[in-house]
Amino acid sequence: MATALPKPIADYVAANARLDPEGMLRPFAPDGVVQDDGGEHRGHAELRTWIQDATIAARAIFTPETHREENGQVVVDGVTSGDFKGSPLRFTLRFTLKGDVIRALEIG
Repeated sequence: MATALPKPIADYVAANARLDPEGMLRPFAPDGVVQDDGGEHRGHAELRTWIQDATIAARAIFTPETHREENGQVVVDGVTSGDFKGSPLRFTLRFTLKGDVIRALEIG
């Protein structure tokens, strides 16, 4: 990538590469929300469960390829590989930041 990802996103991606659930959770606001696979997960307790079930259990690691700003969000495109059907798959992650935390993440 030509420019570095914003710090909270870079921290999330780095923790994901280590399959570190607490590191993945840390960049989120306490009331942060994730929309993934038709579901919504809000707050650290729900996000911790989502990270464990959707990422750690499947050993799913997202590798960013490009990113851009779009409509107030940081949009990151890349590939997720892991122990799941269809791996690897392309995903677009849309992050909404507030200060130095992730306020929202939409995965599509």
